[in-house]
Amino acid sequence: MNTAIYPGTFDPITNGHSDLVGRASRLFDRVVLAVAASPKKKPLLPLEQRVELAKTALAHLPNVEVIGFNCLLANLVRDQQANIILRGLRAVSDFEYEFQLANMNRKLAPQAESLFLTPAEHLSYISSTLIREIAALGGDVDQFVHPAVASALKQHLSQNQN
Repeated sequence: MNTAIYPGTFDPITNGHSDLVGRASRLFDRVVLAVAASPKKKPLLPLEQRVELAKTALAHLPNVEVIGFNCLLANLVRDQQANIILRGLRAVSDFEYEFQLANMNRKLAPQAESLFLTPAEHLSYISSTLIREIAALGGDVDQFVHPAVASALKQHLSQNQN
């Protein structure tokens, strides 16, 4: 059985992420979207909410699980008995950092291969960072994220502006 782990902060999950997971779900027996706590990144949304939003956005994919984690990815790979670490590449600029991560993961989790997927072309410019910025400035993010994500961002930002 091929189990792929797709780790990330997913702050928030975007349609680009969902596209990658959807395509991965057709390639692998089991896909685990692993939402990292990432406290050093100071995420906008709390881990539990990011996990719930990802579960909602991916609910239509029966072989996809969503979990939160706050440990070394190599340990999570072992705990989940994964043999693939899935990463997304939007642009060439992503490659150098991802290549470095893949080499480190090869040392720390030799049982897993790193594989890269690119999002559909019409989604390649979407990033969580841009979505957060647009939402924070009152812009409409509905076309870039699941409706539950758009709603959660609006609610979170309105509560924290007071």
